[in-house]
Amino acid sequence: MKMAAAGFVAILAICLALAPSFSYAYDDAPLQDFCVAVPDASAAVFVNGKICKNPKQVTSDDFVGTGFNIPVDTNNSLGSAFKLVDVNVVPGLNTLGLSLLRVDFAPGGVIPPHTHPRATEAVVVIEGTIYAGFVTSNPADNTKNRLYAKILKPGDIFVFPIGLVHFLRNVGKTKAMGIVAFNSQNPGTITIANAVFGTEPLISPEVLTKSFQLDKKVIESLQSKF
Repeated sequence: MKMAAAGFVAILAICLALAPSFSYAYDDAPLQDFCVAVPDASAAVFVNGKICKNPKQVTSDDFVGTGFNIPVDTNNSLGSAFKLVDVNVVPGLNTLGLSLLRVDFAPGGVIPPHTHPRATEAVVVIEGTIYAGFVTSNPADNTKNRLYAKILKPGDIFVFPIGLVHFLRNVGKTKAMGIVAFNSQNPGTITIANAVFGTEPLISPEVLTKSFQLDKKVIESLQSKF
């Protein structure tokens, strides 16, 4: 009985010790004031982030980005485009757990359903009227996934929880623009349509016809578009 109790205590101690690594889904806290990134495409060692510049060589310019005020060309099939500010644009962002987007929309423009596996996202509407929403993960009771959505106007903020499918659309008659912040320097993006219909090589149509309950010709047509 004592051995069983001792074993339980040991297992509990291990679980408690590992708990932080399971629960912290965002970027690790830095261990120094900053870690300005250096170009490391040809580096012999891969690190989770970027290699740090010698602090003695850091300048104020390492923490500055420009051009975020310039609109992005939205003349494309989605009617939207974005400008990313990440560690490759502002090296001083390295290890700080932050990246930003400027998103521009033509009237009717859309950011299609997608997810960010490594970051929570917050969007601030600066101009226009944007419909934004996210969908919950599959409920345990087999009920339908729930949609949380809102029409946003300038000054409104909407938060997309980490990993959940979400979207944005300009529902106004004029252009729209928002600023997005991620709590990761590399949030990652999985666009649902591209991930399902535009892989290389393609997912077997038989898998998708069964999954989406669609005719094979419809699946093949969708795959040809992505």
